[in-house]
Amino acid sequence: MAKILVVDDDRDFIKITRMILEANNYQVITAASGAQGLEVMRRGKPDLVILDIMMSYILDGLDVRRTMAEDKELKDIPVIMATSLTAARAQGTLPSDEYIPAADWLHKPIDPDKLLEQVKKALGG
Repeated sequence: MAKILVVDDDRDFIKITRMILEANNYQVITAASGAQGLEVMRRGKPDLVILDIMMSYILDGLDVRRTMAEDKELKDIPVIMATSLTAARAQGTLPSDEYIPAADWLHKPIDPDKLLEQVKKALGG
């Protein structure tokens, strides 16, 4: 059973995502901030991370993703970035020259079928 870490400060997003994933036989662990997410990853490496962009500060998720990419223990964990920002809303919020290590993207509100499709793809299935 694949272990998926969901890092988001939105309790409702975590609750809904957990229900969808657990109903499809995934083990779900959670963290409410980027710092907590990195701590959880280092304690027990998950098979996949679903990571919100905006948490305790606006680019928290992007900073976590970069930290993961630079850490030899975490760099190979696949990541799905979650965002409620649409392209129009994101303009001016995310720096255009911001380096974001490879990750898939999931737009909120989530579509359960799209979530499961991306999780399966990220896990190599």
